[in-house]
Amino acid sequence: MTNRFPYIDHRQVIETSLDGYLHISAAGLVKDVNAAYCELSGYSRAELLGKPLSELGSRDPGVLAEAVKSVGAEGRRYESIHRRKDGTLWSADVSAAFIDHLGLEMFGFFRDISELKKIHADLRRQSEFFRLITENLDGFVAVLDLRGVRIYNSPSYERLLGNSVTAGTDSFMQVHPEDRDRVEQAFCEVVATGEGRHLEYRFVLPDGGVRTMESRSGVIRDSAGRVRNVAVVSYDITERKEQDAQVRDMAFNDALTGLPNRRLLLDRLQQTLAVSKRSGNYNALLFLDLDNFKPINDLHGHAVGDLLLVEVARRLRRLIRAEDTVARLGGDEFVVILGALDTEEDQSMELARTIAEKIGATLAQPYVLTEQSEGEVVTKVEHRCTASIGVSLFSNHETKPEDILRWADRAMYQAKESGRNAVRIHAEGTE
Repeated sequence: MTNRFPYIDHRQVIETSLDGYLHISAAGLVKDVNAAYCELSGYSRAELLGKPLSELGSRDPGVLAEAVKSVGAEGRRYESIHRRKDGTLWSADVSAAFIDHLGLEMFGFFRDISELKKIHADLRRQSEFFRLITENLDGFVAVLDLRGVRIYNSPSYERLLGNSVTAGTDSFMQVHPEDRDRVEQAFCEVVATGEGRHLEYRFVLPDGGVRTMESRSGVIRDSAGRVRNVAVVSYDITERKEQDAQVRDMAFNDALTGLPNRRLLLDRLQQTLAVSKRSGNYNALLFLDLDNFKPINDLHGHAVGDLLLVEVARRLRRLIRAEDTVARLGGDEFVVILGALDTEEDQSMELARTIAEKIGATLAQPYVLTEQSEGEVVTKVEHRCTASIGVSLFSNHETKPEDILRWADRAMYQAKESGRNAVRIHAEGTE
């Protein structure tokens, strides 16, 4: 056969190839080899020449024999395992073909893909590890592209939301409309800066229900260090938020009536003083003590007494403005904060007196309390109860909340001493 490129030394090409080269005789023996294969195998050229091909393969010679048999006239590419002189194995990507049409002799180029195979194996293990984590995680894992479109969702999303959040969907669609702009802005900042974010937001379920989610995000970079994807791990914290709210409620609100307790009252009073400093308005604090409360406990028990206190709280809520505060200090004592009455002291005092008298008249109306026992026996108790009310007028932001309470308490006792069911006012600046 005439060489079409006489100026090319084929032997030189083979020797300079980075891939290993073997020429196998019809008897299956190594007939020729290049330096690259010697380096890959650990054998010298002299040791390889005449060596059976089967001795260079893996522990199962039949596997290599079958691969050689399948090469065919047009050649074939396949993977095989080879054994080095020291007994270690390496993986080869083989391109093989027969030298003549009789199929008696064969040659092949062998590329070491051991490291590549190891990388692929590591990736498969990592993928399996990631799958096991995401499928058993209480939280939700999503991988998003740079537009916020889902590339991957953990199975936990489907358990929560059905199949409405499959890959290829917009990750912002289930975010509550009031939170969506904030979440999208945070996502854009993650993409732009490569720094993750910690967010809380509401998630809308297919049935219209709303869950509160806590998410932490991070970026996945490409080989050049550019942000390629955003990974988000989220947790449903709805129950935790509700429990936190209950704890806060217990800390700041009266368990029986739901009104603010003394702790929250003092905070609201401090806020009123701060607002008064800016506006110059007078404010008032009303201290209420029920006049005829003990007999209901003595005659009908504390359960009925509690019903009376709940009804008193309901009537007080109904009488005041949204910006005012009603609180229960304990027992049968209640406090009302009236903010922003007037800039004139006389006008403010008159307004406070009018409101206090209206509250007293409302609380003096008869109470019909319905008690239901475990046996579903309903008992109705009618009770009359008035209130003694002390009023403390204040505007000085430097006044201590405890002093304002003390002044109103003193005025309340003056109302008690005057015969009860009365209103007495303590003016600011007097002791």
